[in-house]
Formats: sequence, C-alpha cells, structure tokens
Amino acid sequence: MIPDFYSIAQVADILSLSKETLRRWDENGTLSPQRNPENNYRVYHRSQLEKFEQAQFLFNTEWDKEVTIKPKRPYKLVELFAGGGGLAIGMERAGFESLMLNEIDKHACNTLRKNRPNWNVIEGSISNVDFKPYKNEVDILSGGFPCQAFSYAGKKLGFEDTRGTLFYEFGRALTECTPKVFIAENVRGLLTHDDGRTLETIKSVLSDLGYTIIEPRVLKAVFYRVPQKRERLIIVGIRNDLADKATFLWPSPFKRIMLMKDALKKGELYDCDVPVSDGQKYPIRKAEILKYVPQGGYWRDLPDNLQREYMQKSYFLGGGKTGMARRLSWDEPSLTLTCSPAQKQTERCHPEETRPLTVREYARVQTFPDNWGFEGSQSQKYKQIGNAVPVNLAEAIGRSLVRLLNDLE
Repeated sequence: MIPDFYSIAQVADILSLSKETLRRWDENGTLSPQRNPENNYRVYHRSQLEKFEQAQFLFNTEWDKEVTIKPKRPYKLVELFAGGGGLAIGMERAGFESLMLNEIDKHACNTLRKNRPNWNVIEGSISNVDFKPYKNEVDILSGGFPCQAFSYAGKKLGFEDTRGTLFYEFGRALTECTPKVFIAENVRGLLTHDDGRTLETIKSVLSDLGYTIIEPRVLKAVFYRVPQKRERLIIVGIRNDLADKATFLWPSPFKRIMLMKDALKKGELYDCDVPVSDGQKYPIRKAEILKYVPQGGYWRDLPDNLQREYMQKSYFLGGGKTGMARRLSWDEPSLTLTCSPAQKQTERCHPEETRPLTVREYARVQTFPDNWGFEGSQSQKYKQIGNAVPVNLAEAIGRSLVRLLNDLE
C-alpha cells in the first residue's frame, strides 16, 4: 500500500530537497503542508506531490512485479573489489551464481569465506589475477573500482593511457572475460570528478573495449528498501554484439521510504529487534554534550556555550556542518554511513541512547542480514560495512540485470 500522507522529512527525501527549502516553499505558497486528520501533525497529502517527477516515480512503481523476476538459467558472475559482500549478497539474492570474487583486504576476504565457504574468493591485488580462464563462461562482471584521476594532456585517453589505475584493471578483466554485461558502481562524486572528464574517459574507454554504455545514473538507496540516504553512481554496459537484442530497464522504487525504526526495530525489514553487538564508545565529555542534542538535531541545537566548546574554531566558520554532533531520528532514514561511526565531521549518534551505532546496527542500516558475520577488529568491521553497497539496493539492481539477461536469452 502506498501511503496517503507524508511527513516533511519524507517529502524532503522523495524530492531531494532540504527541509529548509520546504519551509521556504511553505512560506511563499509553493507547497504547504496540511494537518493530518488523525494526529494533527503537519504533513503533505499524496495528491500534492503528484505533480513532481520524483514522486510520480514512487507512486507508479512496478516493484511488486519486479520482485517476481527469476533467472531463466543460472547466470554466472565474476565480482571485483568485493569488500565485505554487500553487492555479492544482493546479486546472489537476485539469482546470480559467483564464479569468483576478488578482494585485496584480508579481513573482508575472511568475512566472505566465513559466510560463504563455497565461494571462490581470490585474495590479493587485482593486477595479479588472470581472468582468461573465465573467458566465455561469464554472464556478468561486477564491481566498484575506486575513483582515481587520469593524467591528461588535453587529449582523448585510450585504454592503455589508463594503465596504473584500478579502472585499467577493471577494463582488463572485461577484455579477458568478455562477459555479456557489466555493472560498475561508484561514488556520486565521480559525476563531477575532474570537471566530469574522469567519467567521460571511463565511458569512452569502456565503449572502445566493445560495450554499449547505458547512460550512468545515480540511484538513491532510500528508494530501494534501504533506510539510509546513500547514493551510488551505477554504470551498465552490454556487449556490442548483444546490445540491440534487449533493453536495460532501471529498477523501480519500493512503495515507501524506510526509516531508522525499520532498521533497528522489528517490522517490515527485519522480524526482530536488532541483535546486541559491540560498538565504539564516546569519550565522557563528548557524551555529556551530545545528550543535549534532540532526535534529528545537530550542534546548532545545543546551548551556545556547548556549541562553542564542541565546535571550537569551527564555531566561527561559515557553512552548516550539519554532520557534526548529529543525532539520527527514528522517523527518518539514516544519513550515509561512513567507515567510522564516531568521527566528529560525520556523527551518527543513536536516536535515543547517547552512543555511536553498534556494528550490528550499522549492518542493518546497510540491510545486511543478521546472520552475516564480519571478521577482523571492530574498526575493520565498521570499515567493511561502511564501504559496502547496501544489500537491498544491490538486489534491486540485480533483478534488473537478470531481466536483461533473460531477454538476451
């Protein structure tokens, strides 16, 4: 069921606007909330949002139909830069079988092996991996190569010019495996990296390697049953000899936006409250200050003397710095998780308790299943989770790729 009423926070997420912008729209009459007849809260009715393209995307979703997509045969996958397994679990759920996963981090490799003893995990630098044994065996190559600058001299770069970067190794894997389809995921910042030249080079080189590139798109995790405001840039390519035989369709959004309470409490996402686990702790004075921050609030919600103490020199600088002394809210998705839950710039304080999110809470915000354990030290676990593609986002993309391969069959 698609709900009829939406809170200010939910509308901000749906329309990709700040709450501040919505307040201005309320003042100037562009879009004003009304009183919910049930509880008198200020909300927006669905009918007010239907003129916005992003809201139409949500209201006209084909999610229920897409959830039923199953592979016509077992499709084979090779994954690069596999990390702690977020993308791999999602692709497995969508129906892919992993032939091989490569990852350089030993703790992440131990995580993959512990949870999936049958997976062929190759530990070490991608530059040492020979992909030729997988030629013509692979339906899809997946992975997120880290964003690196290429050295330009005002010329169009070819594949050999990218040598020495991890993108070059991704391209080499493509040429050695010749999969039907590839998917690469990256940070949103790749769109504007080096004034857009980095992405243009990536697209042009992948085209030169024999693939038709679908125009890359930034997918917001909140639209795909993930209680987190994370964004990933997705690049899909289809081998040229197959490109005119099927059309790739991006996944439809889920019918509602998941919140922190969906992540940590029993409900639609999980059938029990979040299990107890270890987690970082705040220094005593920091905890004493943060306890004054309300749900959804940040450093500007502190009394002035505590603002000055907490922010120090930053108190006098411009800018919102909204990540500092930030407490999450039960009724909103989490902010994007980082590799460390207690960094001053990117605070992610628990909605009620004055502490960082635990390892298991972190994993739930990324939609990992509760039975997926992480290996290594506490900071290694946070790093694996913080770097992952959210599992439910990966599964939604995976279903779109299964549909594409079914059509190619």
